[in-house]
Amino acid sequence: MQVGRIVGTVVSSQKDPALVGMKLHVVEQTDLMGKPKGFHVIAVDSVGAGVGELVLYASGSSARQTEITRDKPVDAVVMSIVDSITVNNELLFCK
Repeated sequence: MQVGRIVGTVVSSQKDPALVGMKLHVVEQTDLMGKPKGFHVIAVDSVGAGVGELVLYASGSSARQTEITRDKPVDAVVMSIVDSITVNNELLFCK
């Protein structure tokens, strides 16, 4: 899993039938505090996340393990909206 922030959306009127109805986001990878790393992926949303939210996403074969992405042609999926991140009793991020 990686931490990222949703920075945009992708709209595609022509796509593989297996992707019809799926919401696509542009996710920028971040550090644990939400600071951008400059790397972007396009990810299917499985949790109803929105632009600006810090999320956890998976890529590669792990992206095809959620209910809505199983056996679909996806390489990244948003599977969690982050509320807070604590490391060694230090709060690094809070929504």
